[in-house]
Amino acid sequence: MDTASQPLREETVDAYLRRIGADRPLRADSESLRGLQQRHLRSVPFENLSIHLGEPLVLEDKLLLDKIVGARRGGFCYELNGAFAALLRSLGFGVALFQARVFTGDGQLGIPYDHLVLRVETDDGIGPWLADVGFGDHCHHPLLLRERGDQSDPAGVFRIVEAPDGDLDVLRDGKPQFRLDPRPRTLGDFEAGAWYHRTSPASHFTRNLVCSRLTDEGRITLSGRRLVTTVHGERAERELRDDAEVLTAYRERFGLELDRVPEVRKGLSGSTAQYGGE
Repeated sequence: MDTASQPLREETVDAYLRRIGADRPLRADSESLRGLQQRHLRSVPFENLSIHLGEPLVLEDKLLLDKIVGARRGGFCYELNGAFAALLRSLGFGVALFQARVFTGDGQLGIPYDHLVLRVETDDGIGPWLADVGFGDHCHHPLLLRERGDQSDPAGVFRIVEAPDGDLDVLRDGKPQFRLDPRPRTLGDFEAGAWYHRTSPASHFTRNLVCSRLTDEGRITLSGRRLVTTVHGERAERELRDDAEVLTAYRERFGLELDRVPEVRKGLSGSTAQYGGE
């Protein structure tokens, strides 16, 4: 297990739970983990806006919590799963950080430390679980890490299968999502991956704007000025007219108070990555 992080102060835990609209669980069991993941996905958006707003990204618990809990922002995998790990540890769950490489649209693998995902142990002995609040459109519930059969989820049918060199592939409806290296890491190990994704012209995060969260009826995503809502499988899309409407959508749909509209750098658009989703 990753022991680099210390338990959060009680007031920080309480503030985090308020942020995601959750009560403090009575036990660190599987049911509580499932509820916390679902509430996190519905409350804290998957977003890469800091890259385009020129905001720093530092992989330290305090700064991640300052952003996600204090400033009520979202983030991408390093931030969301990094902060979620700190919360889970403080609630009595056993947590390890795993690194994964994301499959691109053409079936190739991304860089090492492309994605951060969590191995979580619960006190009921059912797990360990694979928990993830930082992959955008992905499973709603934690996945049993040792299970090799189908695992049904509101987002589809997931399966964890053996891959070369002891790695594991996570599939959704038969399509590979990412390749997991099941060796515990520390948050600092992900610095190179985070640096790549916030600076490289080849990164899908520097080429696109995304802000997305799960809803009770489906999903809502804002990509630049394009607002996409999915309600019970029915998709609707529209272009927002001006900066004021964009800022209002960030505030009312995602709870994000921004002082200016994020803009992608010119000439850097398009992506074949699996992250995010609408």
